[in-house]
Parts: sequence; C-alpha cells; structure tokens
Amino acid sequence: MGEWSEYFEDFPEENPANYIGEQFNPEGARRLRAQKTELQAKLQKEQAALDAEIQAVIDKAKRNNQRKSR
Repeated sequence: MGEWSEYFEDFPEENPANYIGEQFNPEGARRLRAQKTELQAKLQKEQAALDAEIQAVIDKAKRNNQRKSR
C-alpha cells in the first residue's frame, strides 16, 4: 500500500480535512484553512505590535524610576 497522501488522492471523501462539519466540501475546506492561516498571521502581527508597545511603556517606566532614584 502506498502513502496516506496517495490514498487520499484516490479517495478524497475519506480525508477528514475535506469536510466542513459533516459536509464533504474539499474546496470550501481549503478556503477555510487559508482564511484561518491569514487570520493567524494577522493576529501574530498585531500581537507583536502590542508586545513592542508594552515593552516601550516598561522601558519608559524604568528610565523614569532610575531618574527619580538619583
């Protein structure tokens, strides 16, 4: 028997990745996965921006505390 990918090429209805809920829809499932990937990339970019902003606030607070302690 060949690889799993070869099996799913011959029998796409057996591949659980081709379903949305309980409905067989390979194209819809592919689009849904692409949308999820795009959303995840967007969220990671937004989180990185928030992390940078938080770090800037922390750095500013540290500088202010160092000035006050002198």
